Amino acid sequence: MNAVVPNLRPRKSPVQARSAVTVNAMRIAAIQVLTQEGVSRCTTTRIAERAGVSVGSLYQYYPNRDALLAAILETHLNGVAGAVDRACRAHWGKSVADMATAVVAAFLMAKRRNLQESQALYAVAAELGGADLVARMHNRIVAAITDMLAHAPDADFDDPAMTSAIAFSAVAGPIRTLLEGYAPAEFEARLEEQLILLLTGYLGARRRPAGGGTRGP
Repeated sequence: MNAVVPNLRPRKSPVQARSAVTVNAMRIAAIQVLTQEGVSRCTTTRIAERAGVSVGSLYQYYPNRDALLAAILETHLNGVAGAVDRACRAHWGKSVADMATAVVAAFLMAKRRNLQESQALYAVAAELGGADLVARMHNRIVAAITDMLAHAPDADFDDPAMTSAIAFSAVAGPIRTLLEGYAPAEFEARLEEQLILLLTGYLGARRRPAGGGTRGP
């Protein structure tokens, strides 16, 4: 089910390789204009000019600028969710410490691959059906972590879904601080290290002691 509201849905999807190249050029141009010139200057005219296409070509695929940005946001969030999903699947059967490191590393890498793009999209997400799109990403990631925890050989989780939701919220919160521009000096440089410590401690509370049984509440 498409969570993007009707006036933000694309008119059509590219079906030929040449069309796909054109749409990709428009998406790249939109991000460049948004990040370099701000949302007020991010118009369909400026985007088309930067992409080297006519405004009419842009309107063939998107009814307005926000529909184009919503499509970019959806692709971005799907990419983040996919990165964490793949990392979780690759760590089934690993230790909870390895699982914690994998979740943090995958999420941070996906969000920081182009931090300026992530910040720009975050700033306009509320206008682009972003709440629904973010909820879909959140649910997909929590489900991936839940499945991974169910395969932990060295820990027991009474409620893996709840543990996963709290774990991901603990990781996502500091990232939101970074995207909103409220992070203090050295925050980004130490973020991965600190989040791994946080998540390892939380998941490790359910680690089985060497002699058997279960540790933790």
